Amino acid sequence: MTPLPLMGEFLFRATLTVGAPQPVGATRTGDLRIVPVTGGRIEGPALTGEILPGTAADWLRVDPDGTAHMDVRLTVKSAEGHHIFMHYSGIRTAAPEVLARLNAGEAVDPAEYYFRTAIRFETGAAPLAWLNRILAIGIGQRPPSGPTYDVYAVK
Repeated sequence: MTPLPLMGEFLFRATLTVGAPQPVGATRTGDLRIVPVTGGRIEGPALTGEILPGTAADWLRVDPDGTAHMDVRLTVKSAEGHHIFMHYSGIRTAAPEVLARLNAGEAVDPAEYYFRTAIRFETGAAPLAWLNRILAIGIGQRPPSGPTYDVYAVK
């Protein structure tokens, strides 16, 4: 049986701003840090809007090898005023020296690390109901200014 092709459509770029991590410490599932998302923008052909502060955070778990496992929940307000819940989980990993540079706040070429997310949306806004019926993938990068994702709907 021939594998079916994976196809996608670019939806938007999400640029997040984040606050200081709140360390919970070593837990049964890794070193837990809660990172507040303080704002950001979503801009693209399918959706434009702002990430609302005070309603967003990343429950980030970090393995001993430095691999980060994201659990992010955001509220997005579209340019038309509709609210969207955006939830994603993801992985960011690299060689130890690359992770050290990222953690030091350096600009690192995204080709040097793996940073991917799986995204789901929920909204009651009729014009955006299509978001409730898709899975999306984010290709992430971590510039010093904060995480950025190019988001694609999986077709």
